[in-house]
Formats: sequence, C-alpha cells, structure tokens
Amino acid sequence: MNNLKSYLFETNAVKVCHGDTPFWLTSGKLSAYFINTHFIYGSEEDAGSFLSFIDENKADALHLPKKLLDKVKAQYDNNTIYHTVIDEMLSFIKNTISIDDIDYISGGERRDWFFSIILAYLLDKPHITIFKNLSTYVSDSKMENTQEITSITGKKVLHVTDLITVASSFIRAWIPAIQNLGGELIWALSVVDRMQGGKQRLEDLGLKSYSLVSIDESLFQMAFEKGMIDDSQFQLVLDYIKDPEGSMEKFVKEHPEFIEASLDSAANKKDGRVQLCINSHFYGL
Repeated sequence: MNNLKSYLFETNAVKVCHGDTPFWLTSGKLSAYFINTHFIYGSEEDAGSFLSFIDENKADALHLPKKLLDKVKAQYDNNTIYHTVIDEMLSFIKNTISIDDIDYISGGERRDWFFSIILAYLLDKPHITIFKNLSTYVSDSKMENTQEITSITGKKVLHVTDLITVASSFIRAWIPAIQNLGGELIWALSVVDRMQGGKQRLEDLGLKSYSLVSIDESLFQMAFEKGMIDDSQFQLVLDYIKDPEGSMEKFVKEHPEFIEASLDSAANKKDGRVQLCINSHFYGL
C-alpha cells in the first residue's frame, strides 16, 4: 500500500494546507487537509477530463458503461499511477473476499466509476451502474450488453467507492438502490477512509467495510518523513486529527485576519462557505 499512499500526495489527492491557510469545506467548517481521491486516476487534469466525459455522456445510460470502460482501460494501460492503484485494489479484493461469492460489483455516480468499472472488468464480474436518482443498469463484465434492471433477487454485491466519510451516499442511495432490486450489498470497498465514522455506520447495518488507506497520523507521518509536507503542515494536521473542532477554533482565534480575508475572496463569496460558518457560529464566531 506504500505506493498508493505516496501517490495520494504526489497527485494532490490528499492535500495538506499550509499553516496559515486551512481549507474551507462545503459544510462551512475548516479542515487541515482536503481529499480528492479520484486524482489518483493519474493527475488532477486527467481526473477532471474524465469527470467532464462522464457528464457529457451520462444521459445515454445504456451506452455509458462501455464508453467509460474504454476510457479507464486506456488509462490503466498507459498511466503507471492508475495502473498501480487498480492492481493494489485488485490484490486486496482477491486476498480479502472470496471472488466466487461476489455476484455483482456496483459503483455510484460519479467518482465511484473511476474504480468500480475497471475492477468489474478485471474480475470478470457484471457491473451495476447506479445513478443518484437510484436508477440502475447492469452490464456484463466487458460492458458490451447493458440493460436497465428491476431484479437481482438474492444476489450478493460488492460496492466500490472512492472515499468514505460518514457513509451518507451509501445510506441515501447505494444501499437502497441494491435493496430495490432484491439484492444484498454485502461488502463495501473504498480507496480512502476519512475516519469520520462511515465504516462503523456500515458495519452497524451489517455490511463488511474495507478501505485501502485510512486518513490517520501514520499516513501524514509517512508524508512528512518523505518530505511531502513540512513541519508546520504536519503539526497542524496532527492537531486537527486529534481535535478537528478545537484545533480550527484555536486557529481562528490566533488568525482573526483569516476570516476577513476569506470573506473578501471572490471564490468564497460565490459559494458562501465563510458566511455559512459565521451564520452557524462555528468556532465561536
């Protein structure tokens, strides 16, 4: 897994803020790090291009899986980072789950498809493409035959996702979508676990939840030792892991100018995250 951990930082899939500029989250809260797992598709540029391709083609649900497979196969064949990551995921699945027990592999709109479709192809398993509106399409492993389905009664499903935080997407969409078909979502595999309780929520529902990388102190220790982050970044992220709320409240009190500067930022004005923070009285504001 060391290659994968290094790639997370090399591609900025995991990005640690500088000591005086934490990241704004959509919730209106601050974070010492930001995660875009799909960047390990090869790079931020490659990932952005693939997301655009998905958006341009997802209205044609019956042909989308084959179009996506062609894209990810080409990336797998030509990009060392993505190839290595997929091979590590493939090895993890083979060493952790009995392949014969898996009837389907599923992935949800949109970032799950960076990983679920190529793994279904390599494991020779049919793929369930799940959309946010809970519509579902099943393809053979080569994505040559896709159809909208209404039943997979009694079949066992492995759901592959890019990132698990609090498992809200699973509870809102992925689990209900499989249940609507009469299937059973048995396993969940994420590339990254943000360690915010999602794994426990899934296990409380009876799922077996696995992740290749956990966002914990050891991950950032490795990055620090390899010179990928500096001492101030490392210390800030350690404080944040131990106490997300307290560390950011301390930061805001020590850097009052940060909130004012953020309010003046055109980007922050547009998405309203800073104002949400103030209106919600986060960090004693």
